[in-house]
Amino acid sequence: MITTPSEKGTAGDGETFSGPSPQIKSMSASASASVSASEKQQQQQREDATLPQASDLEQGNDACGPSADGAQCGGRLAPPAAGQREDESVFKRLGLLDRFLAVWIFLAMLIGILLGNFVGGVAEALQKGKFAEVSAPIAIGLLVMMYPILCKVQYERLHEVFRQREVWVQLGFSILVNWLIAPLFMLALSWAFLPDEPHLRQGLILVGIARCIAMVLIWTGLANGDGDYCAILVAVNSLLQIVLFAPLALLFIKVFNPNFERDNADVAPSDGEAGFSVDYSTVATSVAVFLGIPLAAAIVTRFALIRTAGITFYERKFIPFIGPLSLVGLLFTIIVLFASQGARVVSQIVSVVRVAAPLVVYFCVLFSATLYVCHKVGFRYGLAATQAFTAASNNFELAIAVAVASFGPDSDEALAATVGPLIEVPVLLGLVYVVKWVGRRRGWDEV
Repeated sequence: MITTPSEKGTAGDGETFSGPSPQIKSMSASASASVSASEKQQQQQREDATLPQASDLEQGNDACGPSADGAQCGGRLAPPAAGQREDESVFKRLGLLDRFLAVWIFLAMLIGILLGNFVGGVAEALQKGKFAEVSAPIAIGLLVMMYPILCKVQYERLHEVFRQREVWVQLGFSILVNWLIAPLFMLALSWAFLPDEPHLRQGLILVGIARCIAMVLIWTGLANGDGDYCAILVAVNSLLQIVLFAPLALLFIKVFNPNFERDNADVAPSDGEAGFSVDYSTVATSVAVFLGIPLAAAIVTRFALIRTAGITFYERKFIPFIGPLSLVGLLFTIIVLFASQGARVVSQIVSVVRVAAPLVVYFCVLFSATLYVCHKVGFRYGLAATQAFTAASNNFELAIAVAVASFGPDSDEALAATVGPLIEVPVLLGLVYVVKWVGRRRGWDEV
């Protein structure tokens, strides 16, 4: 702390003059006041110079060093380290499901594997009922999971969003990453990791082409991404999926493989000719069920409740009430997935590991690269997180449906497509925590 000059000297100087005239007293007092004010101003400037600037505090560059322990800085208590108090308060505000989400997900995976391996007939029972070529329990879990998230989207404001140039930039970036870079990257990884396993390779390629329309909403929400933009990207990718999935699958699996006929000589023809084909109706049905149903339900719910009960009731009562259903649906879906495939995963562990390796590389590299590019071009955190999760996520229900319909339920293609979500769930859950940590370290907004 910088101390002020002693006033004793000033008083002493005044005492050396005995019996001054009133004019001299007035002049002396004015001069003393002027000197004192000048010295105080200089002192205040020196003190201010020792304090960290606001920009330094915002960027976490405290000029006095670490301040998490409340160390003194320029005579004042510095605030706690950036994000420390906020993280603690946010954690306390979370519900039980959100607070220990990682624990619940890993418990759900463990329960599913145990059920599939030690409870007889579970896998067969779960696969009996089919809905849109997917296990009925999985379909129910996905629909329950997506409904609350889509209810949060402000559909009444979408027409305003599309007037903004930013939304078209985001759409163009998303289309480039999802329909050119991501499929080609998975194609390269499948050939690099599985050159001697054509059937596993083909299943992996299907996973790379199927762009996510469901669980990406969960990951984006958990990472504090932009929910409205995510809904727009999901809707656009769903429409493009109906048009592009079949030709891309044929191009990557059949045209780009010079040994396709030899590799698939044992595959039963699906349309009168030997080989592989994708039915457009299968793709359209998958999109209509897993996006169309919850989207329509969410739109009807939002407009009906806001009209009858008001926006305050909808935002403060209804949304918090149905919010936990998303995570409940996610946990239920994970249990069913791992239970229905647990025994097969254990019995074919070598094939599972070989498929898992390129999937881990795919999710991590594509996510990190997309996030890095978004940061470099100046996207805000919410948009960057949304783009990264949209790029790295995949529509496993569509990939499984096409693999089963084209190659059979017991094929290696179906196994590879099934391994996709088993790897995607834990990896992307970890990336949720990674992106939030990176956002705080980089001083990104909205984290």
